[in-house]
Amino acid sequence: MTPDPRLRRNYAAAFSRFLFQPDEAALSAAYELGRQSLASGVSLLDIVLIHHDVVIETLSGIEGPQELAHAAATFLVEVLAPFDMTQRAFLEQRDVDDTAD
Repeated sequence: MTPDPRLRRNYAAAFSRFLFQPDEAALSAAYELGRQSLASGVSLLDIVLIHHDVVIETLSGIEGPQELAHAAATFLVEVLAPFDMTQRAFLEQRDVDDTAD
């Protein structure tokens, strides 16, 4: 499955904004992007593919690869947070259901 081009554009724009202004508002935008992706049924693998493509594209225009790598990891963690929270809630509920049996 090919990731949605619109999602990729939105991801690239949010990531670029974060690189230039790495503040809480930019991380909030990343979190919201992840939340919307989860609600729309976007797969975690599509998010990772989009992230990889955007980082590779950004590498050509940045001088410090270490700074980019750190920023990319921080941004990806924020985007994936809604997926992680949903998975944890599912696993906790499953554990509760298993102990109730």
